[in-house]
Amino acid sequence: MARTAAANHGIKLINGVEISVTWRSQTLHILGLGVDPANPKLRSGLTATRAGRTQRAHNIAAVLEGLGISGSFEGAKRFANNPEIVGRTHFARFLVQQGVVKDMPSAFKRFLGNGRPGHVLHQWAALSDAVNWINESGGVAVIAHPGRYSFDTSTLNELLTDFCGCGGGAIEVRSGSHSPQQYVTFAKLACHFGLAASAGSDFHSPLESRQDLGNLPALPAGCTPVWEKFDLVERTALHQAMMN
Repeated sequence: MARTAAANHGIKLINGVEISVTWRSQTLHILGLGVDPANPKLRSGLTATRAGRTQRAHNIAAVLEGLGISGSFEGAKRFANNPEIVGRTHFARFLVQQGVVKDMPSAFKRFLGNGRPGHVLHQWAALSDAVNWINESGGVAVIAHPGRYSFDTSTLNELLTDFCGCGGGAIEVRSGSHSPQQYVTFAKLACHFGLAASAGSDFHSPLESRQDLGNLPALPAGCTPVWEKFDLVERTALHQAMMN
């Protein structure tokens, strides 16, 4: 559907994926931009990750059932574009629909956020594995919305060191989850670690997102835009094809 719409409007569609990983007991999101969806290693890794996500969804539903909220798994699944990918956002929408909470933030504050009863811990893919799947598929690995993680400066630097060490390529500098001051912070970190910079609205729907699509400001001066890496990948692939 997205590919057809992009073609109809003359827009170049970049294949992408978002993978949950566990790093030092913290769940992080790693984007893969410009990936080949048919790559066997990526497909195998995503299949395993989705199986774990489904089990976590059933565990969340069991917790909510114990709190007197019935039918949450099937209810959440109705909000998921892919029935194999049911996450906390879908449970939150179900809770709002049922009138258990008034809005999405309340759902996370009462039930689904860190430390709340419906925040079920899960061991996701290793950071190195997720980055490897993305790189093997010809994509660029990006740390998504780093401002959402409660890391101090030292831990954030350690994360970026590990990320670069396993082949990570970019960090999300502009995000609907970031403040203007964080734009500056993450731009500096991108330059310091030699990472490209990306931008993402973190848009889920008009009523659930801080930024509408297309409303983010341009990347700060001095950053290397991640799309320049796409161009490099395409040029390299073309060169290899010509040499074969």
